[in-house]
Amino acid sequence: METAHLHVIAKNAANIPLQAASLDIWDKKYRLRSKAGEIIDQSIDDTYQRVARALADVETDEGKRDTWYTEFLWALRHGAIPAGRIVSNAGALEHKPATSTINCTVSGTIYDSMDDILNKVHEAGLTLKAGCGIGYEFSTLRPRGGYVSGAGAYTSGPLSFMDIYDKMCFTVSSAGGRRGAQMGTFDVGHPDVLDFIKAKRESGRLRQFNLSLLITKEFMDAVKSDGEWKLAFPIKAKEAETVDLNDPEQIVWREWPIHGDYLCNESGLVACRVERKIRARRVWDVIMSSTYDYAEPGFILIDKINEMNNNWFCEEIRATNPCGEQPLPPCGSCLLGSINLTKFVRDPFTAKANFDWEGFRKTVGIFTRMLDNVVEINGLPLEQQRNEIMSKRRHGMGYLGLGSTVTMLRMRYGDDASLAFTDRVTREMALVGWQSALELSKEKGPAPILDQDFTVTEAMLRKRPEMVSDGYKAGDIVKGRVLHARYSRYMQHLASVAPELVNELAETGARFTHHSSIAPTGTISLSLANNASNGIEPSFAHQYSRNVIREGKKSKEKIDVFSFELLAYRNYVDPEATAGKGLPDYFVSADDITPKAHVDVQAAAQRWIDSSISKTANVPSDYPYEDFKDIYLYAYDQGLKGCTTFRFNPEAFQGVLVKEADLENTKYRFTLDDGSTVEVKGNEEIEYDGEIHTAANLYDALKEGYYGKH
Repeated sequence: METAHLHVIAKNAANIPLQAASLDIWDKKYRLRSKAGEIIDQSIDDTYQRVARALADVETDEGKRDTWYTEFLWALRHGAIPAGRIVSNAGALEHKPATSTINCTVSGTIYDSMDDILNKVHEAGLTLKAGCGIGYEFSTLRPRGGYVSGAGAYTSGPLSFMDIYDKMCFTVSSAGGRRGAQMGTFDVGHPDVLDFIKAKRESGRLRQFNLSLLITKEFMDAVKSDGEWKLAFPIKAKEAETVDLNDPEQIVWREWPIHGDYLCNESGLVACRVERKIRARRVWDVIMSSTYDYAEPGFILIDKINEMNNNWFCEEIRATNPCGEQPLPPCGSCLLGSINLTKFVRDPFTAKANFDWEGFRKTVGIFTRMLDNVVEINGLPLEQQRNEIMSKRRHGMGYLGLGSTVTMLRMRYGDDASLAFTDRVTREMALVGWQSALELSKEKGPAPILDQDFTVTEAMLRKRPEMVSDGYKAGDIVKGRVLHARYSRYMQHLASVAPELVNELAETGARFTHHSSIAPTGTISLSLANNASNGIEPSFAHQYSRNVIREGKKSKEKIDVFSFELLAYRNYVDPEATAGKGLPDYFVSADDITPKAHVDVQAAAQRWIDSSISKTANVPSDYPYEDFKDIYLYAYDQGLKGCTTFRFNPEAFQGVLVKEADLENTKYRFTLDDGSTVEVKGNEEIEYDGEIHTAANLYDALKEGYYGKH
C-alpha cells in the first residue's frame, strides 16, 4: 500500500479575483493598444510579459536576457509593480514613441529673468507631453513690486508667472488626454510667501498645481519661540554698498539655490535683504488655516531633506515631484516602483497569520535590478534630464498595501504591533536593496557620479564637521562614493545595522545613489493590486466611491470600489461581511486613525527610506483647529521630511476618494438658466451637457471652469 503524504497549504491572500473597478482602470490606463486602437495586451499577464521583456532586453549579456525575463516576470506575478509610466510605456515604443517611463522630474532652476522663465515653460511642456510629472521652485523669482531695470518697470511677482505654467499644463494635458501633474514649491522666507499660501483661495487658480512650502529649521525655531520672522530676498554683489552686511536688521544669510551674481560668503550662504518683518506665528497661522480649509500648501521640511540627502555633496534640493515622495535637484528625475505587501500574507485573519519574509526579500532583490534597467529606456525629452538620471541612476522603490496587510495580520493600523511591522518591512527592503546595489555595481559598475572626484569645500565641512575630525580640509580631493557611503546621514544610519555592507559601498560605490521612496500609488493600487491600500496609507474606506478622470469628459466619473482586505475577508471568513457589519475591530479606515498615529507610521518608515514618503493624514471635517495645528508640530519633532493633511471640505474642492456618507450629507445648489435654483445631494445624478454626473462632481467641474474650456 502506498503512503499518502499530507501537506497543509496556507491560505494565500494574493489569490483574490480582481474586482470590476480594478480591471476597468487597467483597461483605461495601462492596457496597450496600437495606434489604430487595436488591443495588444489581451490580459494583465500580457502587460506583465511586455514589461518584463522590455526590461530584460536591456541586459548587455544577450545570453542572459531570457533568464532575466523569466525572473522579472516571476517578480511581477509576485508583488512587484512598476510605476504607471513603466507599466504603460515599457515595451510600447512602436506604438507610443514619444513617451517616458519616468514618473518624477524637477525643472531646472528658474532664474530671475523673462527669458529663463519662458524657456522653463517650454521645457516643462515637453516634459508633461512625455507623461512625466514635474516640480518647480518659484521663490527664486524676485518679489512683487521689485524693479526690473531692463524693462524700466516693476515685476508682478512669482505668482503671476505661476499662472502661465498653470495654463500651459492644462493645455498640454487636455491635448494628451492625461491630466498633467505639477508641484510648485516656495520658500517660507520669501517676501511674497503669504500670497503663495493663499493662492488657491481664488476659485480656479493654480488648479494644475500641488503647492508646498519649503519650511526651514530657522522658521520652526521662530514659531516655537514666538519670534520675529524676516522675509528677505537675495541681493547682488553690486548692491553690497547700499546695505550694512553686518546689520542683522538689514541682511540675513541663508541657503539659496542660486549664487551667480548674488553676494555669498565662504560658507556658501547668500546675503538676503530684509524686506519685511512679521511674527513667525502669524505666518504659521496663515499656513495652518489654509491647510485646514484647502489641504494646501503642503509642508516640506527642506533642511531635513538636504541634511539626509545621499547626494548632499553635489546637490541642493529645492523642489519635489508632484506628490512629494521624490525631492530632486534641478533637472533631476527618478523612476518609481512599489511592492504589493498583500502578496506575502499567509493565513490572513487567523491566529496563524504571518508574513512571507523570504518571498518578500526575493522580490525586492529582483525588482531592484528591474528598476535599475529602466534607466536605460528612460525616454526623457531633455538632454539635461537624461544626463542626470544616467549619472546618478536614482530610483524609488517603495511598497503599497501596508494598511491592508496589517489588517490581514490582525493588527490595527497605528498600534505598536503595526509600527514594529512597518519598521521591519521597510528596513528589510532597504537592506536587500543596498546589498543589490553593491552586487550590481560589481557586475555593471557604480553610478558614474560616485566614481567622480570632488573637491572639499568650506560649505561641505560646515555641513559635515566629522570630516574635519577625519582629517579633511578645504581643497582636498575625495571620491563621490566615499562622500556618499561614509558621510551621508542616511548611510550612517544604515551602517548601524549593516556596517560591513556600507564599508564595501564606500570602497566599490553603489549602482545607484538612491533606492527608496514611498509613492501614493493610487491608480496602480486600485488596478493591479485590486484596491489594496495606497502606499503607506490605511484603506480610505472599505466601501466607497472613487472619482476617475475620463478622457473627453469634463467632470470626474464616480465608481464604486471595495478595499482588498474586505474582499479577502469575504473570501476566507464571511461572504456576507460589509463595511457596516460583521468585521473585526482591527478593520479600520483612514478616518479611524488619529493624526498622531498617521505621523507615527510615517516616522517608522522614514528611518529606512532614503528619499521621502507621500502620506496624507486624513482629518475629520469637525476636527478642532487648535488640535489640527499640533499635527504639523508633532511631525516636525518626529523628524519627518514633510507632512500633508486632508479634511473633507466640499465648499473648497472634491477629493479623489469620497465617502458615500459625506456626499449624502452635503447639498449643492445650482442656478438654472431661468434664474431659479435647485438643491440636490452630492450623490444624486444630474444630466448636463449630454453627460451624467454626480452633483458633487458637476459642481466641482463648473466651479473650476472646466466647462467653457476647449
